[in-house]
Amino acid sequence: MNATSTEKKIALLGSTGSIGTQALDVIRRNPDKFKVEVLTAYSNDELLLKQALEFRPNVVVIVDESKYEALSERLWKEGIKTYCGEKSLEDVVQMDEVDLVLTALVGYSGLKPTIAAIKAKKPIALANKETLVVAGDLITNLANQYQVPLLPVDSEHSAIFQCLVGEFHNKIEKIYLTASGGPFRGWSAEKLASVTKGQALKHPNWEMGAKITIDSATLMNKGLEVIEAKWLFQLESNQIDTVVHPQSIIHSVVQFEDGSMKAQMGLPDMKLPIQYALAYPQRISSDFPRFNFMDYPELTFEKADQKTFKNLGLAYQALELGGTAACALNAANEITNAAFLQDKIKFLDIANINEQVMKESTFVKSPSIDDYVNCNSEARRLATELL
Repeated sequence: MNATSTEKKIALLGSTGSIGTQALDVIRRNPDKFKVEVLTAYSNDELLLKQALEFRPNVVVIVDESKYEALSERLWKEGIKTYCGEKSLEDVVQMDEVDLVLTALVGYSGLKPTIAAIKAKKPIALANKETLVVAGDLITNLANQYQVPLLPVDSEHSAIFQCLVGEFHNKIEKIYLTASGGPFRGWSAEKLASVTKGQALKHPNWEMGAKITIDSATLMNKGLEVIEAKWLFQLESNQIDTVVHPQSIIHSVVQFEDGSMKAQMGLPDMKLPIQYALAYPQRISSDFPRFNFMDYPELTFEKADQKTFKNLGLAYQALELGGTAACALNAANEITNAAFLQDKIKFLDIANINEQVMKESTFVKSPSIDDYVNCNSEARRLATELL
């Protein structure tokens, strides 16, 4: 696959995860438009090797250093430069050849590579919402300083972004982020007390990685999206509403100051927002399945239950508090989410521990990057102790 001047060269961080593999499918379908320049993974060396041999990137990074030797031995023979460690992620996004960085890393790990990419003036296709949750003020200020576009990949934020194209000069009154409600929509706290990991991993509409699937079941994912939306679109918390929409056809809505509303609709398929971000400002053709109104004679909406699903309420609290509050909440949630997946805690413990960590963490109103790093470490320690 030889690069030409018309191909956009992509650095894909987190290529073996759910977003990463779907992004590669988009690239595979459009070899004349995109070229993979960089592939990275945390520890899935087998899939990373397979991807590298297919897409022939210039550089590959495996973060887990214990997996480096065997992988590098294979790939250097193929003429593919191979590196390891977290610092390598920060290095590869700054390469001159890279035209766009797609950050599909999970959790806090996306923060430093995103900062490095912005400072290198690389446009960011952002699928790592935690970067803005943890340090939204810092990231958006840097993006403004270096004049780097942040192109949202989350389906809800992509929907808002698509509704705003041609409207950037018009004032937003409110946005509505839609949520499927997850597998436990309408359940009581008593019923949720006995939820199993297997039940929580069965999302009704979307195919996603384990971490985000559990976050969707607890509504933490929607809470993180609320915080992300504040920074992406420069909104106040009272301008961001959430509404449960079980069919997942309307991906989100913008309401303007004249009362008019725009919605972006489509079948639930992450490849569409991924492709939109990669190709922006163009729309390119696709053979994705098309929506048929007759298949969905009813689109319904419900109020999100913040009392039963406390994580969503905690996210709004963190948004109101500002400072390091959201960083602490995100760090605690990464620990509790993983603990639930390892059968160490029950489903309702996730939100209860997250709430306790938010209360006990050191709060800094105007944090520096070091304050965010310290907050992340402290919150993880507190959450681990509370397990």
